[in-house]
Amino acid sequence: MLRHMLGYRTLFTLLLLVVAMGVVSRATAQDDDDDTSTPALAGVMVDAEGVLRKRVIADPSGLLRRQRIEAARASLDPDVAARSKLRKVSLTRLERELMRNQAVPTDTMRYLAGLQRVQYIFFYPESGDIVVAGPAEGWVVDPTDRVVGIHNGRPTLQLQDLVVALRAFPPAGKETQLIACSIDPTAEGLVRFQQFHAQLSRQYSANPNIPTEAILEGTRQSLGRHDVTITGISPETHFAQVLVEADYRMKLIGIGMERPPVRLASYVERARASDIAGNAMQRWYFVPDYQCVRVTDDGLAAELVGDGVKLVGEDEVVGSDGARHKAARGNRASQSFVNSFTQNYSMLAARSPVFAELRNLIDLAVVAALIQQEDYYERAGWDLGILGREEVFKVETYPAPKMVDTAVTAHWKGGQLVTPVGGGVRIEPNMALDSENVITDKADRVEKVRQQVVPKLAEGQWWWD
Repeated sequence: MLRHMLGYRTLFTLLLLVVAMGVVSRATAQDDDDDTSTPALAGVMVDAEGVLRKRVIADPSGLLRRQRIEAARASLDPDVAARSKLRKVSLTRLERELMRNQAVPTDTMRYLAGLQRVQYIFFYPESGDIVVAGPAEGWVVDPTDRVVGIHNGRPTLQLQDLVVALRAFPPAGKETQLIACSIDPTAEGLVRFQQFHAQLSRQYSANPNIPTEAILEGTRQSLGRHDVTITGISPETHFAQVLVEADYRMKLIGIGMERPPVRLASYVERARASDIAGNAMQRWYFVPDYQCVRVTDDGLAAELVGDGVKLVGEDEVVGSDGARHKAARGNRASQSFVNSFTQNYSMLAARSPVFAELRNLIDLAVVAALIQQEDYYERAGWDLGILGREEVFKVETYPAPKMVDTAVTAHWKGGQLVTPVGGGVRIEPNMALDSENVITDKADRVEKVRQQVVPKLAEGQWWWD
């Protein structure tokens, strides 16, 4: 009996980790085990009830992608489709052209002339230009509706995401302290789970051979769906959907329900029963690497450096009433997983576009915070124009993700059942601009680039190489 009770405790020690974050139903688990040898395309969808689900489109021959690329090449202007190491976009001029076009963006406007990342931001007081610059190329909308580069497959920046960031740091307005998403079990679900736990404890004493699937199904039923919370921005935006998807997909990797595109051991593979308390739950959060901005002394230019994203862990315990509290001790397997994820983030972003999109959103938030902090709005005489008005330029057009289904996946290790989970995204853009985080522009390298790309544009022109 002692051996069985130890086995039972270990099972629930690990099973309870599911409480931390539901991500996908068991019915879709087989689809989520992506084979990195085939070019399957993954994204998310939100149904009529607001339930977020993973969407996988198989493209084993690559035919779907090739067809879309051919169509994109035929339709794109050759100049904007050309690859550029440093394409420049004047935000003030773009807004004026958008206004002249009666607030209806062209595709070139919608996708910021093909920019794939903000590497620099420049301000020119003489002309009032606020300029973002970075690598660019032509784009294609893939079968999951993700906009990516024709050549390298990396995500293209979108005007709608930039607008969300700028509205979070508006001219003559309050700064947004926190942009975040979280997916959490309900208090009712945690109480039901504790009750299920206690009931199963009694049943297990009499019958230690309860089928694994019965335990997993009971867990799913007792926890129910988990709530999605978006903070700091509208949940009805592409920006919000990317935050939730990145969080969601990271947890699938952590619990072994999605195979990562790079060599990365999941938390499931690392976890040992001896490392985990009986009522523990793991939470994993994406946060920016706040030492990511190199700013000139006069504040007229900045460079965004590094990968910009870290995954961090937070251990909690669950009380009998479903309340959550910080754990007294950490978990080595969890810490090892988040460290490895952070170290491999650059490679993950190169092969899994959603993680590159997350990095881009963090960059856009930091850029918006810099524009506000350095008062570019007032100095440029720009109040965001139509970009600041939802009734004129709409970005709140996506179904808000409200819930996800509980995930329970089982892995046997040394005769014990392992069934874990993880977190969220927390972005505090102004932290990147704190004096202790800002990187000095040694030898005026960033300022020299600013001087080299002074805008000398024709009427109606808003981007250039």
